[in-house]
Amino acid sequence: MQKEPEQTTQTEAEVEQVTFSDLGLPDALLRSLKQLGYETPSPIQAKAIPTVLDGKNIIGQAQTGTGKTAAFALPILANIDLKQTSPQALVLAPTRELAIQVAEAFQVYARYMKNFHVLPIYGGADMRGQLRSLSRGAHVVVGTPGRLLDHLRRKSLKLDQLKTVVLDEADEMLRMGFIDDVDTILAETPDTRQTALFSATMPDRIRQIAKRHVQDPVLIKIAAKTATVDTIDQSFVIVNQGDKLDALTRYLETQETEGIIIFVRTREATVTVAEKLSARGYSAGAINGDISQPMREKTIARLKKGSLDLLVATDVAARGIDVERVSHVINYDIPYDSEAYVHRIGRTGRAGRLGRALLFVQPRERRLLGIIEKDTKQKLKAWEKPTAQQLADQRKTKLAEDLAARIDNKVPDIYHKMVIDLCAALEQPAEQVAAALLSDKFPLEQIAPPPESKKPRRDRDDSRGERSNSRERGNRRDSNDRDSGGRDGGRERSPRRDRSDK
Repeated sequence: MQKEPEQTTQTEAEVEQVTFSDLGLPDALLRSLKQLGYETPSPIQAKAIPTVLDGKNIIGQAQTGTGKTAAFALPILANIDLKQTSPQALVLAPTRELAIQVAEAFQVYARYMKNFHVLPIYGGADMRGQLRSLSRGAHVVVGTPGRLLDHLRRKSLKLDQLKTVVLDEADEMLRMGFIDDVDTILAETPDTRQTALFSATMPDRIRQIAKRHVQDPVLIKIAAKTATVDTIDQSFVIVNQGDKLDALTRYLETQETEGIIIFVRTREATVTVAEKLSARGYSAGAINGDISQPMREKTIARLKKGSLDLLVATDVAARGIDVERVSHVINYDIPYDSEAYVHRIGRTGRAGRLGRALLFVQPRERRLLGIIEKDTKQKLKAWEKPTAQQLADQRKTKLAEDLAARIDNKVPDIYHKMVIDLCAALEQPAEQVAAALLSDKFPLEQIAPPPESKKPRRDRDDSRGERSNSRERGNRRDSNDRDSGGRDGGRERSPRRDRSDK
């Protein structure tokens, strides 16, 4: 008879502050963490790392973005035998993106562990390449359930030497319909294995899986004060559908931003919004279920490296994305439930960094705003869209600041001579030459905009013109439209198992 799990439940504020060096990790890992700038473990890391190091089974419950990957990756690496090349740890992840990111995390943490090898296995990638990689050996395998099952049936994945199994985001695997595959995979692993299950929530089906496969676990539950983290500054703006792009560009111009994820409901909208932002001079890209896996990976890699600043995505396509430089999340289309909202904004404000989230709310969607505020126990601040004149004034101020900084850094003499030569050649004063240069950088409407007039009622969001696009909301939809989704208005649905994971 299985014993009641040993339980540790704390709020983040109650967790005693320790450093990574206090947790019993080897020097090679501490060196990597120091280079990454990590000093203080998150609450889930502080509790889980020593437990996994000791070889105990664990059930970890904590919010998205709280550092669960390091909580299991670091102790697994500490216990790896580098001389043994058959898989010693298996990590199951619900999505390809998450599998890739977990594998990348292992590789980064193990940078000072010579000859360590981690292998991500997921659908949409070349099977022959995965077969070759498996034949060469890997210490850790990270994969999605469907593709892992493929390899088990082919007998190309050997689990007889497995020491540890990790179920990452178990509730997501349940929601996406993979939990039966998880059951099958776990049945193929040694009875002596260590098992770690991590999940943001604990529905009954996950509890059943845990009871069957996680023997005598230590239960670690980090209870946050609210459903959203304190490091995210949340705001909303009431805006008509036709005014969203203008509101978005004004918001971007008034913010100090790094990477930005913009959430929309439909696949078509990802491409449309990204194209419109690109036309306005922004570095924008799109990911959705119709875009090939290599292209999605390339786009996410560009966001990580900084060659792409704005990523427009659906909820399904963005699952598992963890990019540290994401400073802002824009809910271009409001989500239909609070859980989706929490998952969306959880892409920013990670690892103690401050993040910002903006929610676009159409006038008829105020009820959804109220539901989100009630469920998350957060009162969102109203963001006032700046007027064209306010933007013009801000552009002038920013220009003055930029010029002051350049002058402080001493402009090379060659530029002074160039100005003198230009003035002489054109027979114009320096002020006239400077004005001509500025006119090329700033169109007249940007620094002296016309007064903004109130839109007539027939052009507003709730008007007949807006209703003419009702097919986007799921009404009168074409039965052949792949993206139509009934009441969710064309929202991209969770991929079917055989499409998303094999």
